This record gives sequence, C-alpha cells and structure tokens, in this order.
Amino acid sequence: MYKTHTCGEINEDHLGQTVVLAGWVNRRRDHGGVTFIDLRDRFGIVQIVANPEICPDVHKALSVVRSEWVIQVEGIVQKRPEGMANPHLSTGKIEVSVKHVNILNPSKTPPIYINKEEDADENIRLKYRYLDLRRERMRKNLILRHNVVKFIRDYLDERGFLEIETPILFKTTPEGARDYLVPSRVHPGEFYALPQSPQQLKQLLMVAGIERYFQIARCFRDEDQRGDRQPEFTQLDLEMSFVEREDIIQLAEDLFTQLVNKIVPEKKLFASPWPRFTYTEVMNRFGKDNPDIRFGLELVDISELVEKCGFKVFENIIADGGNVRGINAKGLGNYSRKQIEELTEYAREFGAKGLAYLAITTDGKEKSSFAKFLTPELVEKIKTRMNACPGDMLLFIAGEKDFVLESLGRLREHLGSILKLRNKDTLAFCWVVDFPFVTWNKDENRWDPSHHLFTSPMPEDIPLLDIDPGKARGQQYDLVLNGHEVGGGSIRIHDRHLQEKVFELIGLDMGVARERFGHMLEAFEYGTPPHGGIAPGIDRICMILAGEPNIREVIAFPKNQSARDVMVNAPSPAEPAQLEELHIKIIDNK
Repeated sequence: MYKTHTCGEINEDHLGQTVVLAGWVNRRRDHGGVTFIDLRDRFGIVQIVANPEICPDVHKALSVVRSEWVIQVEGIVQKRPEGMANPHLSTGKIEVSVKHVNILNPSKTPPIYINKEEDADENIRLKYRYLDLRRERMRKNLILRHNVVKFIRDYLDERGFLEIETPILFKTTPEGARDYLVPSRVHPGEFYALPQSPQQLKQLLMVAGIERYFQIARCFRDEDQRGDRQPEFTQLDLEMSFVEREDIIQLAEDLFTQLVNKIVPEKKLFASPWPRFTYTEVMNRFGKDNPDIRFGLELVDISELVEKCGFKVFENIIADGGNVRGINAKGLGNYSRKQIEELTEYAREFGAKGLAYLAITTDGKEKSSFAKFLTPELVEKIKTRMNACPGDMLLFIAGEKDFVLESLGRLREHLGSILKLRNKDTLAFCWVVDFPFVTWNKDENRWDPSHHLFTSPMPEDIPLLDIDPGKARGQQYDLVLNGHEVGGGSIRIHDRHLQEKVFELIGLDMGVARERFGHMLEAFEYGTPPHGGIAPGIDRICMILAGEPNIREVIAFPKNQSARDVMVNAPSPAEPAQLEELHIKIIDNK
C-alpha cells in the first residue's frame, strides 16, 4: 500500500507516530518560508507541513507542487500550535511534519475548481466528470447513495427477500416510453430492447414461486429529459406474492421511515404514519397527483358562489360545465399591480387566459379585478370559503375542470417558491391511491391504462369494465415525496382471462397481445399466486435526501439535458463494418 492511514483518520491518538499518506493536493500555502499543504483523499483532509530548517529537501520538493498533484508523504504526527486548530476538520487539531515526499503524478490546472464550490457550467462539469467527482459535495452524494442502497439491501434481506438479477437484453413490448433497441447480429433484422423496467420478469418470478424478490435495477426509457429524468436510471424493484395493497404500502413505509432515521437523521418526517389521499382528493386539493404537502395553499372551488354573480366570464364557463377555483396566497395582499401581472403571465404559460384576483390589504381594504360584480355579501362568502384574512391575495382561474386543476396546481408550486414555504430539511412522504383504472384517449378514441397493462382493477370494480370502465379504480399506489413521484406500484393481474379482458378493453388486438405477451398469458395458466409490488426510484430519492436540484448530481456519470454523455461524446457514429454486420443501413432524412 502507498499509505498506512487515510487522510481523514489521523487524530490526537496518533501523536508522535510516523505515518505514510497519499492523496491529492487540495490547497497549498506558504507562510514565513514554511509550506503548508492540505492533503486530501476520499476519507478527508489533513494538513502537512514542510519546514526548510528541518527538511530542506522536502521543502524544496513541495515548493513546486500545485493543486491536484498526487503525492505520497512520510512524516510525524504532531499537535498544531496553540490557536491554530481548525474546528471544521476532523483532523483539525493535528498536522503531519513531512520527512520524505514522493511526487506520484503532477496535474494540469483543472478546468473547474475542486477545493471550493462554484457555479461552473454543467456541461464543463460533465465533460470533466472525473474531476467533478473529486469535489466534497459530489463525494458526499455518492456516499449517501451507497448508504441508501446498502440499507435497502440489508432491510430486505432481513425480511426474506432474494436479490435476483433480470436480463438487460429483453423483448420489445412498448409500455409507455419508447424502447431503446439493440440489433441482433445473430438474428438479422431482429432486435432486443433494453428494459423500461423488469415488470414482466418480476411477475414471472412470482409465478416461479420466489415469493419475495427485489433488485437494484437498471432501467432505460427513450424519453425527453428533465431534472428528475435520465435515459438510464436505477430503481428498487420489489415484488411479493400472497399480498394485498396494504401489505406493500406498510412494507415500503416502514422501509423508508427507517432509512431516513438511519441515513439522514438530520431530516424530519412531515408526518407518521404518512398521509394517504385518493386520486380524486389529491387532484381537488392540490391540482396534481404528486403534491408537495409541506405547505398549504390548497385549491378551493367557488363555482356555486359565483355562478350567478354577473361576471360573464365566470358565468359562461360554469354554464358550460367548467369550474372556478382559487388559491389563498397568504401574505401577498399588498402586491402591486405589476407583481400581480407577473403572476398572471406565469399562469398564461400554462394556458390560462387570465388570473382573476381579490386582494385584502393588511389594513383590511379590498381590491379586485372583478370588483364591480362583487357585492359585500359575496365578498364575505368568498373570504369565508377561502379562509382569507387581511394581507391575503385570492387568485382564481376559470375553465374546464382538468385545465383549472393543472393550472392552479402549477401556480401553487410557484407560490410555494415565492413565499419560501418549503422546508428543505422536511421530508413529506404521502401515498396516492384509488387511481382511475383507465383514462379516455380522445385522440386515439380508446381507453388507456392509467398505470400499466398488468395492474389489476379493484375486485369490486371488475363488473364496471363491461358497463362503465371510466368509473373503475385500479389497485395502484404512488409514493410521493416533496412534490416528486418517487415510486409507483400496484397489485397485478394474475388471471389469464382478466388479463385478456384488459387487453380487449384498451383496444389491443388479441393477435398482437399474444405475440407480445403470450409468455405472460401462458404463465398465468400454471398456478400464478396473487402478487404485487412497487418500484421506488433510487436516483430521485437520493436527489431529495441530498437536497440537490436534479438527479444528475447523485449519478456518477449521467447524461446531460440532451441525453448526451459529453465526457466520451456518446452517442456516436458506428463503424461501417459494424453496421454491415448488423444488417443496418443509415438513411439521412435531412
């Protein structure tokens, strides 16, 4: 070994001992002819000292090193002089007086700062990711991720789960996002697909009698990128036999409650047990099915209060079956006209034609964009309905119900940021259940599954599949954390006839269904147990636990917003010989 100790473990117990350390030069300083270097490895930082009066050769050798050079030193651990301790370092009370030095590798000046935080261009950080990962923040994120995954593995192992790997090369069976296809050289013209999830395989493991399975699974989806998406991502894939919805929910809730208490004890859970909402309830209250419940600002329906108020915009929309709903933006009652217009412009980004308001200033005065239609009695009813006080701003959007819910849901999130209502140290888990089993696709004139093809309807709602599918509920459950969907699962169909019925309901030709999913249908004829599972996203959960703005900060080598690996410049063209072997011809459609 090049070292006897790590840089982070040296302390007062080692005083007087000779140690050998190796690492990177984090920072170099010269004071009165004495050279001080902060030596860094993965485990921490320790100060080393070279005194020209004690070891002139060592001092001379260290006088040329710069940041990120890799060096090995041998020296004696000594106490720092009085008043020179650094309370911010675990090694801050000692230093190492260097007797020998070995320069292992010099370094060019890095294109990003490593020994301090800076707002570097993300593409530069990703191009030099091997340097970016040296930074303390990124190192902590990787350690956090390791601890999260280790905790999950230990927790599930103690409860009788088997970790089983499933294939990366699988059959293309489109289930939502586009598949990544892999051409076969051995079978010209045929393709594997990278799995969007191990959904079918984990269900087949239940058929196989495994009963309790999990996997830290790599998944692939060819979809547009955003802050909490990547082309390839990692999820905890989990499946259990002989369970009902409540069993899965209780297991996952206990797993992540214990994980938070062990891995990030400085974070606080918003509530325990976790709040649980039906899909209808969560949409009506928050405008979206993955709400951030760390703050209020809930949506309020005032349609019946204003349906005959004389304001034609409201009256006409309500007469056509639409809604008028609002948010009490508490504390914004003194907003200026310009500030209100900025909120209106934000709402317009999501299709709202306008943003009506009723402001109550801190001195109790009222101003409104539709004031001439408001009687004192109506104003009081609206204020009572929306729990308004002096200093509050009531904001309203009118339109078709789904549009109003989405627009106000986005506005609510925006207001949560403006009002700084999110406590970064609070983890607000919640469950959303009783989703619609299917939703109507107007463009394709068909029913679409709201979760996936293998989700089971609620047993009592199965008759509705024949007479009113839109009223049927699925045995689906979503895990939400601080406004992000971080996991989803369901109780699965385990009966061939019900599965075929669902295929027919969503308009999937039975010939196509058997070609794509014949292996599943056949397996269901060999004593398949009732089963269900859940798949929490490791990347998203680690992102939130680390307090990072996007999942790229908790992935070692992510793609950028354009799904490109700028470090190695991938994707990249293939060699003509490779394409010929795969019987692929590139057609330029430009």
